[in-house]
Amino acid sequence: MKLSQFQFNLPNDKIAQEPPRWRDECKLMVLHRNTGEIEHKLFKNIIDYFGKGDTFILNDTKVFPARLHGNKEKTKAKIEVFLLRELNREQRLWDVIVDPARKIRIGNKLYFGEDESLVAEVIDNTTSRGRTLRFLYDGSYEDFKQTLYSLGETPLPKIVLDARGDKDKVTSEDAENYQTIFAANEGAVAAPAAGLHFSRELFNRMILKDINKAFITLHMGIGYFRSVDVEDLSKHKMDSERVIISEETADVINRTKRAKNKVLAVGVTVMRALETYVTSYNEVNPYDGWTNKFIFPPYRFSIPDAIVSNFHSPGSTMLMAVAAFGEYENVMKAYDIALKEDYKFGPYGDAMLII
Repeated sequence: MKLSQFQFNLPNDKIAQEPPRWRDECKLMVLHRNTGEIEHKLFKNIIDYFGKGDTFILNDTKVFPARLHGNKEKTKAKIEVFLLRELNREQRLWDVIVDPARKIRIGNKLYFGEDESLVAEVIDNTTSRGRTLRFLYDGSYEDFKQTLYSLGETPLPKIVLDARGDKDKVTSEDAENYQTIFAANEGAVAAPAAGLHFSRELFNRMILKDINKAFITLHMGIGYFRSVDVEDLSKHKMDSERVIISEETADVINRTKRAKNKVLAVGVTVMRALETYVTSYNEVNPYDGWTNKFIFPPYRFSIPDAIVSNFHSPGSTMLMAVAAFGEYENVMKAYDIALKEDYKFGPYGDAMLII
C-alpha cells in the first residue's frame, strides 16, 4: 500500500487537549471487521464484548520526563533535547534527538536548568537529528538521575501541544494523566494511549466477569512520531524498541488461544509485541529483545483476536497497523465517521475497538 492512502484532513479542534474527567468514560467506537458494522459506546462498555476466559494484554511501560529545554554554549540559543534511551550508566551517555539540530555539532556543550547546573557534551552524531550526549556530572548516579528528571518535562506529543495553541504548554497534571495506572517499567517516551482509558473500577468489573489481564513491556520510542517519508510502505524502516514478554504472560496468552477464547491487544504497541516472536503453531514465545516490526496492510495476524486503539494521526504507522487488523476500507470509513461524529483524536482522545 501507499502512504497517500492513509492521508486525511485532521483539524486541530478534533485533537483532544485534555483527557476525559474519568479515564473509562471517553467515547468508544466498536467496529465489527467482518461486517463493517459500527456501534457507538463508552469505553467502560468494552467488557460487554468479552467474557470468561478472555484475556486483555496491556503494556506496562512507564513514561519518564524525556523532554529537556536548554541552551547552547556561547550563543545561548534555545534547544530542545528529547531523551530516547540511556546508553551507558557509568559514563552518563544518552541517545537523544536535538531540535533544532542544524547547528549542534560534536564537541558543543549544552546547558540545562535556570542556573545551568547540568551540562552535556555532544560526542557523536547518530543520525541527521540524533546525537549522543555525555552528561558531565560528578555526583552519584542516583543524584544525577534525580537532577536529570527534575529538569525534564512530560513528553506530551506535539500534536496535543499544537492543539492547545502553545507548543511549550505542558501542565503539572500531564505527569499523571499521561501515564497508565498500571505503569511499572520505566523506559518509554510515549504512553501506550489505549491503556490510558483503563481505571481501577474497570479492572474490578473485569474480575467479576472472569476476564484475565496480562502485561507485556514495550518501551515506545521516537519512532512512533517519525513521519513516514516514502510512498511505498514496504521501504519504510521502523526504529527498534525494547520488548519484554515474560514466560508467565506467554503462558496466559497461549492458554487463552488453546481454549478458543479471545485475546485483546490493548494498543498498537501490544499488537506489535505479540506479533514479533510467534511460533509456527501460532503461539507466543517468551522474549526479551528488540523489535522493529512494521505492520501495515495486508497482514495476517497470528495472536490477537481483537484490538483497541485510539484514533491516530494521518499517515502514522499506528493508523497503518490498525488498518491492517480492521481491513483498510473499514478503518478509513470508521475514521471518516469519527470526524463527523466529533470523536477526539490523539493520546487523550477516544478509542476504537475492532472485533
